[in-house]
Amino acid sequence: MLFNSIEFAIFLPIVFLLYWFVFQKKLSVQNAFIVLVSYVFYGWWDWRFLLLMGATTLFSWLSGDLIRKFQSRDKINYARIVSVSNIVLNLAILGFFKYYNFFVDSFIDAFTLFGKSLEIHTLKIILPVGISFYTFQALSYSIDVYRKKMEPAKDIVSFFGYVSFFPQLVAGPIERATNLLPQFYSKRTFDYSLAADGMRQILWGLFKKIVVADNCAVYVNQIFDNYQNESGSTLLLGAVFFAFQIYGDFSGYSDIAIGTARLFGFRLMRNFNFPYFSRDIAEFWRKWHISLTTWFRDYIYIPLGGSRGTKWQSIRNTFIIFIVSGFWHGANWTFIVWGLIHAILFMPLLLSGKNRKHNDIIAENRFLPSVKELFQMTLTFALVVFGWIFFRAADVKVAFEIIASVFSDTIFSLPTYQVGMSKTVASLGVLILVEWFMRRKQHGLEIDFIKSRIIRWSIYYVLIAIILQFGANGQSFIYFQF
Repeated sequence: MLFNSIEFAIFLPIVFLLYWFVFQKKLSVQNAFIVLVSYVFYGWWDWRFLLLMGATTLFSWLSGDLIRKFQSRDKINYARIVSVSNIVLNLAILGFFKYYNFFVDSFIDAFTLFGKSLEIHTLKIILPVGISFYTFQALSYSIDVYRKKMEPAKDIVSFFGYVSFFPQLVAGPIERATNLLPQFYSKRTFDYSLAADGMRQILWGLFKKIVVADNCAVYVNQIFDNYQNESGSTLLLGAVFFAFQIYGDFSGYSDIAIGTARLFGFRLMRNFNFPYFSRDIAEFWRKWHISLTTWFRDYIYIPLGGSRGTKWQSIRNTFIIFIVSGFWHGANWTFIVWGLIHAILFMPLLLSGKNRKHNDIIAENRFLPSVKELFQMTLTFALVVFGWIFFRAADVKVAFEIIASVFSDTIFSLPTYQVGMSKTVASLGVLILVEWFMRRKQHGLEIDFIKSRIIRWSIYYVLIAIILQFGANGQSFIYFQF
């Protein structure tokens, strides 16, 4: 079920009313209702995927219980075996559905280079929606139990709710059990201010998805699908449009997810912090897909030694984390190259010790950035756009062909203009202006500081009118494929 669909527009208010007016008296019943509607939400695509998610959830819950029992009896080796087994099992399920054909094709290609042909057949595997997200969420629970950062879940219904919670089920944020699971244990009462802010965040997320991302997608698809016939300037414009498409698409989803969760009394972690206002690549990654980058930091980078060892070990760990991040995004060499590019871009900051330099808000206490900050933002954005070319291209060869065209003399020609492109550019202007003005807030429509009710509601209605008039609805979210 898509957030930007009629089905969800009907589904959400029905669930909201039943949740608060029918099932609110008993917490266990309310949690069971969340599990039920979450499975309906997920099963809307294909009910068979429910079995897979249910198995992942059950194995992780059982592993947490067994780990703590073995630890309480000082059988540390048994606890480690259970923990490792659960990790391997979940990653094996993820790997089969997401990477089996990739490894087979790569294996065949490798032997072909040496003049050997192999008769290995790929499989017609349907990738379950959001499998990477809920798998990582389940894994974090069992790892945290093993590390004794939390007690195992005693209530299996609450745990099923934690893994399957429908607002963030298929595209994050990737929640930690230490944050989300305890919220299933506590009685929830309706909080008007929380719900009102949730509605504002949903509205802003819909604007980013339907108006910004989906309008950009129209031209991105046309340009990248016909890259051989486009000038360097047009290809560069397509890459810039894709940068805003993927941001509007993914951060828009996160806004809708976080806002929807607030309607039901839950607080999810922030997933984006206006990343295109970053002054270097390190700052960009502290602000982009925060739930995933912190997941890799806590469960891979730090266990590998992080930056505590030698400089060489820090370099090694950084490359590992970026390449794994690229591989997480999909079974294509383009994603691995994309991760490698960001690792290389990160190196000068790491080697100079400046990777934690920009932890403050840009242009603090000022409306406009300084000339230096503007240059830093522009350069960082240009580097990010360069990486996005590999992310969007069909394969690595196509990406290099596009880059070669961008750096040819055709870059000095005017890009191809298409009818309707003006509204897309205008929507980008609105996005940038609003988010720059609201960069100290949690989202672009956190306007509770405006005391005039008339002004606030006028903004809401104008935004709704823009969505209805200029929205290019109907497209799926990009990150569903991951």
